[in-house]
Amino acid sequence: MKPLPKYLIEFGPLVAFFVGNYKGGIFWGTGIFMAATVVALTASWMLTRKIAKFPLISAIFVGIFGGLTIWLHSDVFIKLKVTLINVLLGVTLFGGLAYGKLFLKSIMGEAVNMPEEAWRGLTWRWGFFFLFVAGLNEAIWRNVSTDTWVNFKVFGLIGLTLVFALANAPFMAKHMIEDDPPSPEAPSA
Repeated sequence: MKPLPKYLIEFGPLVAFFVGNYKGGIFWGTGIFMAATVVALTASWMLTRKIAKFPLISAIFVGIFGGLTIWLHSDVFIKLKVTLINVLLGVTLFGGLAYGKLFLKSIMGEAVNMPEEAWRGLTWRWGFFFLFVAGLNEAIWRNVSTDTWVNFKVFGLIGLTLVFALANAPFMAKHMIEDDPPSPEAPSA
């Protein structure tokens, strides 16, 4: 998929949530977020004829917790969604480690070739990161205004995730395995 459509699909619902909250409050923002998530999944399907697992799981969480937010008219549910999805991700990564499964490798393995030990190390790092983000979200939404939390969700979490991913780039580069080294050319006759 080309970069622009990919970024629109990945970040469009968050931008829609931010704008909807800014213009009409958390309940409008949540409704727009839900609709934009469906549009993004549909666009992803139309462009690639597949839907990745993480966006699908995220969309299910948005649907359930967004629906509860609107139905019960309580912003607690949309705020809890961030905590619960990050706990789910962290626990899933750690559970995979406990059973010898490297879920990060199954997600990123086509793009990154590293030894199993490096994948385990990276899995530990991301597992702790997701649990940290869950705790941070809990601390923030319980202590700031809803508008401040929306800014944290849209800008803070993306920024934290980007910084964390970039901080792990040297570790990944250090452990990368070249796919196939070029074969020496046969001497010419």
